[in-house]
Amino acid sequence: MVICIFGDSITWGAYDPEQGGWATRLRNHLGAKDNNIYVYNLGISGDNTINLLSRIEVEAKSRKPNFVIFAIGTNDAQFIHSTNSLRISPDDFRQNLTELLTVAKKFTDKVVFVGLTEVDETKTRPIPWSTDKSYTNENIKRMDNVIREFCANNGLKFISMGGVIENNDLADGLHPNTGGHIKIFKRIKSEVESLL
Repeated sequence: MVICIFGDSITWGAYDPEQGGWATRLRNHLGAKDNNIYVYNLGISGDNTINLLSRIEVEAKSRKPNFVIFAIGTNDAQFIHSTNSLRISPDDFRQNLTELLTVAKKFTDKVVFVGLTEVDETKTRPIPWSTDKSYTNENIKRMDNVIREFCANNGLKFISMGGVIENNDLADGLHPNTGGHIKIFKRIKSEVESLL
């Protein structure tokens, strides 16, 4: 069994020095139970759906997944002040999800989408490391609803992150800290195991 997890810096495991984030925790958990399960954490910091579309086919071809987990969309929901718009419009986001699913289905019918985590807006409006950009819970909710609706329309499992993360689970207002990653892992673990 090969599981590929595609996502952004939260998937990659930013700010979890203990075990490298929820995806790596999932790999360690599943691998300890069955050494024939191979989990690849393919999260890249800063990625949105356009970035992921540019690499998914090559990465999937080289690993041939039996199971694909998508955890993408937070950076699509980023608000750019200089253009007064979202980084990716909800319509384009929906189209990108369709294209990602098309690629994933070349390899497997087991495809899961993870919902988006909320932010602490006191620290993300704007983000200090790039002050032209903000993350708001309103925009994250918009994109989360697109993912939820997309999954419902395509008969896919949607793992909601609603209510999982609180402000004290965030390292910088955007990225979960170790405690936050543990909560996400616990939320995802049973859902994924039920599909194996």
